[in-house]
Amino acid sequence: MRCSSQCRATIDTVFAPSAFLQDVERDPLRHDTSGVQRTGGRRKVTSAAELEQVAFDLFDEQGFERTTVTDIAAAAGIARRTFFHYFPSKNDIPWGDFDAGLERMRAEFRALPDDLPLMDAVRHCLVEFNRVPDEKAPDHRRRMRLILGVPALQAHSTLRFEAWREVVAEYVGHRLGQSSTALTPQTIAHATLGVALSAYQHWLDHPEQDLSGLLDTAMRELARAHAAQ
Repeated sequence: MRCSSQCRATIDTVFAPSAFLQDVERDPLRHDTSGVQRTGGRRKVTSAAELEQVAFDLFDEQGFERTTVTDIAAAAGIARRTFFHYFPSKNDIPWGDFDAGLERMRAEFRALPDDLPLMDAVRHCLVEFNRVPDEKAPDHRRRMRLILGVPALQAHSTLRFEAWREVVAEYVGHRLGQSSTALTPQTIAHATLGVALSAYQHWLDHPEQDLSGLLDTAMRELARAHAAQ
């Protein structure tokens, strides 16, 4: 599978993101849009989800780097200072509700039986964390193109990927009776992120393919390599 230069650079620092089983009816990283209304044919921005969509439309029209917080606030019909009630910065918008996704991932790991083979458990959680309903795939693809393809986001993405890896390392460490900072938990966490990034880049380049299938196949290859050691 082919990975862009930005993707390879991120792996060197070593997915990605998204909600869990109870929340698979939406874009994995998107804020909940239930209850949001629009009146008079214009957006009524009353939530992070609506502001996120306004921002994505602007990113499509004029590019991420050329779009300012002031632009987003104006298009959303809110004051610039109100923007920061929803997002700490423009760079946080593509990541959506990522922190909540990490907590769901932790809960999913905790719910797994201890007798499930380690790499099967990691594969299961990776696939479920990134599961996207077919109708939400275009929105999620737009999100991931920003995360993996915009140079200005790479430093910010490194911090997010670090937090994601830590969730995996915590679980692996627990299963092995080791610290999450020990070599094996960190190695598996880094390798799993690499698999996710490679699968995502392939999915972006080949949108006709199934993301969950790509992640599952790639993780099975990693598990076979791990078992052969």
